[in-house]
Amino acid sequence: MRTVFADPMLRMLMAAILLAALVPAVGEARGAAQLVANSAIFILFLLNGMRIARRDIAAGAANWRFLLPLVLWVFGAMALVGLALASIGSSVLTPAVALGFLYLGTLPSTVQSATSYTSLAEGNVALSVVGAALLNILGVFITVPIFLALGGSGSGAVGMDVIGKIMLLLILPFAIGQAVQGFTRDFIAQHKGKIAWVDRFAISAAIYVAFSGAVEQGIWTRVDAFDWLAILGLVAVFLVVGNYGAWLAGGALRLPRADRIAFLFAGAQKSAAVGAPLATILFPPAEAGFIVIALLLYHFFQLVVAAPVASRLSTSPHLPDGGDCAAPTTRS
Repeated sequence: MRTVFADPMLRMLMAAILLAALVPAVGEARGAAQLVANSAIFILFLLNGMRIARRDIAAGAANWRFLLPLVLWVFGAMALVGLALASIGSSVLTPAVALGFLYLGTLPSTVQSATSYTSLAEGNVALSVVGAALLNILGVFITVPIFLALGGSGSGAVGMDVIGKIMLLLILPFAIGQAVQGFTRDFIAQHKGKIAWVDRFAISAAIYVAFSGAVEQGIWTRVDAFDWLAILGLVAVFLVVGNYGAWLAGGALRLPRADRIAFLFAGAQKSAAVGAPLATILFPPAEAGFIVIALLLYHFFQLVVAAPVASRLSTSPHLPDGGDCAAPTTRS
């Protein structure tokens, strides 16, 4: 647990939520906060474009035996699980909170933690980097269509203004980053640590704006103690299905052990780096703060779960390859 709270990203997310609870951005302040968040999101995706090498994208696309099932798992199976949980939650939760499970299910993997835990578990790190990175690229383009196709609508219905924001804040900066990465490779390598803080700030700024809207709409009265227990229960189900399902899927595909581990962590993780900024674009602040509740809790508990799972896998070097579909267990 101490390892989880040592994560700077998690601490910044908690700080953003606390700041929004105490000093929410409302009225004229909301416009200023949204401008800061949008600028940070633009820079975040510009840096992503600079960092993800074109040759890695090509290499990952060539490994169809790993990548295609991973895409189908993350954007297909996990999205359907999210739809099922949203349907279950709709009977007891605020509609926007329940819809957040569908939104969560359609998001791509998180690159940093998926790669870190793959390394800790002695899996195929290179394949994890490429797979998670490609999922993030695809997520920018297909998360919203999948979300809408599975019934996500309301304020999330995509009009030309939303499409324009996605193009301007996500796709355009990423394309620019890809175009100039040959000139910026040394800069990125030299300032890797500082750039990580830019990432964290951008995500935290998006969460602050979204949660400020939820605070303004009375989240503490609209989501009571029973609701929080229900949300935690649904998140727990999502975690079990995500982790065990990804592990079993890797076994069914008969992937080598190292590749199966990469599939597990890329398939079970969900990205706040894509989910939080996209939510502030797709939904108004009054709704976005409720939508991202499931994402924030899942992001926290996926770290809690991943650490012991990775440790267990690293101490089981003779775990059979894909023919054995037994799920990893943690030590008591």
